[in-house]
Amino acid sequence: MRIAIQGELGSFSHEAALKIEPQATIVTCALSAEVFRRVENAEVCAAVIPIENSLAGSVVEHFDLLFQSDVQIERESLLRIRHNLIGVPGSKVEDIRLVLSHPIALAQCRRFFDEHARMTPTPFYDTAGSVKHITGLGDKGTGAIASEQAALAYGGEVLAAGIEDNPANFTRFFLIRSGAKVQPVPDADKVSIAFTVANRPGTLVAALQVFAEHDTNLCKVESRPVQGQPWQYIFYVDYQVSDPAATSAALHELRRKCILVKELGHYPSAQPLA
Repeated sequence: MRIAIQGELGSFSHEAALKIEPQATIVTCALSAEVFRRVENAEVCAAVIPIENSLAGSVVEHFDLLFQSDVQIERESLLRIRHNLIGVPGSKVEDIRLVLSHPIALAQCRRFFDEHARMTPTPFYDTAGSVKHITGLGDKGTGAIASEQAALAYGGEVLAAGIEDNPANFTRFFLIRSGAKVQPVPDADKVSIAFTVANRPGTLVAALQVFAEHDTNLCKVESRPVQGQPWQYIFYVDYQVSDPAATSAALHELRRKCILVKELGHYPSAQPLA
């Protein structure tokens, strides 16, 4: 199974894809738009995309692409994010003076840098890419912060494991397929949708009231601007249902109150991680 991800091999998206499909062949893409294009054009079987992090928040570009593309969410998965200091083989923690990584990863390891003041955190375009870069350099004084998967992918060595400030650091990923290829899942209990309402007082409240009336668990609401229409918004909602019939009933009622409703996926909710 060919699965597309955005970023390098060894990224957290790579790790999440293997968690979902351990035998998958990973296809790396430089841009998220390329990931979605490959899915739509059947160049890959599916893609795994991060949608939100429990500390950093939503990946807003992926909400926009879900709305714009002919894809459907088939599964969601939660990945515990563990940051590690990685160096070239033979290096030691005390050797490291420069540490490369994505700005968000660096920000999530502030305590580690406070405790190792001689290290200078330096932004890089990607966590896994930073490991690829330092192993290519072969400099024992330069390290990277990334996943253990990145160390395995590029021959790096984990010098300090689990250096993130907050252990309650999780990322939610979606497995997406072309809309024509998604099959109904019997135990699907979660729905992701996007909708727009008229810009009048009470329209958004009326739309959200639908979920309460149908006894659904509204677990996420996100708004994104409509391109080319200032102060108009698309609302993204995740909700859970205990009765499959409630899914169609809620959507039917919502369509009566909204200008547009697009179902993004109906899938089994991921189990909470401790």
